[in-house]
Amino acid sequence: MNVSEVMTAQVVTVKPTSTLTEVARVMAQIESGAVPVTDGDKVVGLVTDRDIVIRGIATGVGLDSPVSDVMTSDVQTCAEGDNVADASAKMGSHQIRRLVVLNEQGNLAGILSLGDIAKDYGAKVVGRTLEEISEDTAATQ
Repeated sequence: MNVSEVMTAQVVTVKPTSTLTEVARVMAQIESGAVPVTDGDKVVGLVTDRDIVIRGIATGVGLDSPVSDVMTSDVQTCAEGDNVADASAKMGSHQIRRLVVLNEQGNLAGILSLGDIAKDYGAKVVGRTLEEISEDTAATQ
């Protein structure tokens, strides 16, 4: 099964200049804890509700600061045509719960989350991926 068959295709994005308050409001409106950050057609980052709290509020970054101050800029991606099992393995190896999905032109096509995989692919794959994500990295080093 390909990623394009299970991913969330309708994705709301924000700009790098969007403030933390604006991004938090977007997250509340769409009921999502993660939003891709785009500059034109290109994905330049991903921001999560955890980023806003841990990298932002907890370190004294103001709510009117740009999301570029707290986003993850080294975003893990996969392609629409990638196999779901391979994408799931990538999530596990990088210990992340979602991947940004890119089209053939390298532009945003969607997001693949553990929830998408669970809903459409299978609990066994999700369980294995979640186990890998949750591993204590200190024990493996």
